[in-house]
Amino acid sequence: MADFFQTGAIATLHRLGRPDVQRLEQGLVQFSEETPIALVLPCHAHELGSKALKLIARQLSGVPYLKQIIVGVDGANRRSWNAARRFFAQLPQKPVLLWNSGPRMQALFRKLEDAELSPGPAGKGRNVWICFGYMLASDQARMVAVHDCDIVTYSRELLARLCYPVAHPALGFDFCKGYYARVSDRLNGRVMRLMVTPLIRALKNILGQHPYLVYMDTYRYPLAGEFSMDMDLVRRVRIPHDWALEVGLLAEVFRNCAPRAICQSELCENYEHKHQELSQRDPDKGLNKMAADIARSFFRRMAAEGIKLDAGLFDTLLSAYSRQAEDTLRFYAADSAINSLTYPRHEEESAVSTFVRSIRTAAKAFQDDPLWSPLIPNWNRIESALPTFLWELSEAVRLDNEG
Repeated sequence: MADFFQTGAIATLHRLGRPDVQRLEQGLVQFSEETPIALVLPCHAHELGSKALKLIARQLSGVPYLKQIIVGVDGANRRSWNAARRFFAQLPQKPVLLWNSGPRMQALFRKLEDAELSPGPAGKGRNVWICFGYMLASDQARMVAVHDCDIVTYSRELLARLCYPVAHPALGFDFCKGYYARVSDRLNGRVMRLMVTPLIRALKNILGQHPYLVYMDTYRYPLAGEFSMDMDLVRRVRIPHDWALEVGLLAEVFRNCAPRAICQSELCENYEHKHQELSQRDPDKGLNKMAADIARSFFRRMAAEGIKLDAGLFDTLLSAYSRQAEDTLRFYAADSAINSLTYPRHEEESAVSTFVRSIRTAAKAFQDDPLWSPLIPNWNRIESALPTFLWELSEAVRLDNEG
């Protein structure tokens, strides 16, 4: 059984006792009459046919409360696009697919570029963003849930616990972030454990209890890819197109949403998906690249909050982070020992050394171009600049799905 401790700035909804998924789903069926629910699945062509995606499809086939499933398919040629259509056609909800690499969608992306409304390069951020656009164009849902397509421990419980806080009319939440444990024979989630949390706490030691840092430190797993939100928030938030999608989105929620309307929900007992390589020697790949993008996202948001970031602060931060990470290593070694888990101390220390370089890279990039931003324009701006764009998107998707 999990603890029921409330961590601070936002509400934490715990998974206590034996889960009653049937009760949650019955409630969601009722809530969905007033608040129709959409599910967005950002999918890459190489995930088609995987065990994880087959499991997700089997679980989703029995979900009774979804009004709409939207699948954004990246990296697909015509053959894999047709394979994706055949695969998802088995679901009774009849998902709508977006062929993001297809000629019609590529033409729409070029139109945005020409209007200086760049959606950024292909990736999960742009995929989620364009799926949100189609959801707005189709006007069938009043809230949306998002999760990845590589979850090998997926269950209907995960989706129900993700949707329930926002769908429930009496709870008053506009945004819900998922969290969970990631444990096998060892503790997983290195970027969150050894980079994000020590970085936030090092910044708090230097700068004090800034509301943004307190807010971010409240999240149990800020890098979780699962979240749900109200439709009004979908229109307002800007989504990053880089590897900092999760923390960048949380920063946008902080800006656009009152803390009392934000929660995090424990989704499952354990969670497993694909693991990224650390990529110690290549700053443009793997967890090394991810960590640099995340750190740069933090720096950009802090500057937007009026915090002065200069060379002296960054030098202090590297030392403070290293000390905080060293303490964290000791904590996780003890946690592993008492739970009879493997603790690869050398690998953990190598990860911290890599993340120090990632933070240094992010600091230099920020100082070289402090106004750079990976944020895609929000949909309110797109509709204002290009009033017919959502209709054109809807038509492109219709023709691709009929093709």
